Amino acid sequence: MTAKQALVTHPLTSLPFNPSGCAQVFEGLTYKMSFAFPNDYPFKAPLVKFETACFHPNVDQFGNICLDILKEKWSAVYNVRTILLSIQSLLGGDRPCLNPSATSPNPKSYSLSLTT
Repeated sequence: MTAKQALVTHPLTSLPFNPSGCAQVFEGLTYKMSFAFPNDYPFKAPLVKFETACFHPNVDQFGNICLDILKEKWSAVYNVRTILLSIQSLLGGDRPCLNPSATSPNPKSYSLSLTT
């Protein structure tokens, strides 16, 4: 069974995470993500994005995720589970990468900038 077939057969409905020091900001929210698998998968990484706006330093305003295994560190041994576990770990950290404005103490001002 390919990764695409496994994801369709056994869809993942949740990925719990508790970002350090930000439990109140993320608590109870649901985020949608998209996975686009290239024709040469697993030799090329899938395009993974947040479809729901995500207020996090490692996610930009377009939903792009700053994660090395989705770029230059991709390996054909990685699968959807590996990607999701890596995203879960990334979201729990606080390394600014793509979106330094998300490190501001006011998530509402960030969400307003997404809608204007």
